[in-house]
Amino acid sequence: MQDSKLSTPLPHGEGQGGGSDISPRAEISPKAKIGKNCKVFPFVYIEDDVVIGDNCIIFPFVSILDGTRMGSHNKVHQGSVIGALPQDFDFRGEKSECIVGDNNIIRENVVINRATHQGCQTVIGNDNVLMEGAHISHDTKVGNRCVFGYGTKVAGDCLIEDGVIFSSSVIENAKTRVGQGAMIQAGTTFSKDVPPYIICTKRSEYGGVNFTMGKYYGVDEKTLKHIANAYRLVFYGQTSVFDAVMQIEQQVPDGPEIRHIIEFIRATQLGIISKM
Repeated sequence: MQDSKLSTPLPHGEGQGGGSDISPRAEISPKAKIGKNCKVFPFVYIEDDVVIGDNCIIFPFVSILDGTRMGSHNKVHQGSVIGALPQDFDFRGEKSECIVGDNNIIRENVVINRATHQGCQTVIGNDNVLMEGAHISHDTKVGNRCVFGYGTKVAGDCLIEDGVIFSSSVIENAKTRVGQGAMIQAGTTFSKDVPPYIICTKRSEYGGVNFTMGKYYGVDEKTLKHIANAYRLVFYGQTSVFDAVMQIEQQVPDGPEIRHIIEFIRATQLGIISKM
């Protein structure tokens, strides 16, 4: 017989917003702050220094740990851990944060670590989907509208811009960057930066312009051709990457997407992926 207590909202205290349905079988610190109209299922564990916004759904067996700051309209599924201690040999127990924006879907068994040092943050933006078994490590910054496929692992100190798609079982090594609108094919492991608007193949090589996502985000056909021409200079030219960027400035019509490609490549510390 179903326990009727499970569907009975608790009276909200200082840290609980009005209208929230919080199971009496959840273990929640009285110091945690939970917004309005949230639903917290049985066997959820929430520590002291946690803030959760309005209209969030937290499914059973989720742990939300100290330093987590979560926005509104998020769904966190079974077995996920948000704000986990960083897996970093430099970690000394300092207070840090794990920031999660709005409208994110975090599926089963996802782990997101908080940052390593005091005053630092791991950041997940808005409207992202993290599929089962994804892992976002300490101090990584994720933009908006990204997708992380099954079992994808992102190491520490990475930067992922808006609209990036990781297929399943991708491994992104530490301190790398992925540019806006890029797609990483399934099973890829990469240790260099992936520039904007391209496909990164399983062998960590340039696989062409990501025309599908470019069109999805409203980039017109003419601009996509300019992007393709820019990357021909980078990946198929007989010059250094530095000289290729200068050629892009001289030969490819200017626009915000082209300027972003130039700025991204010039800012690389680890280099960019290679040509096919």
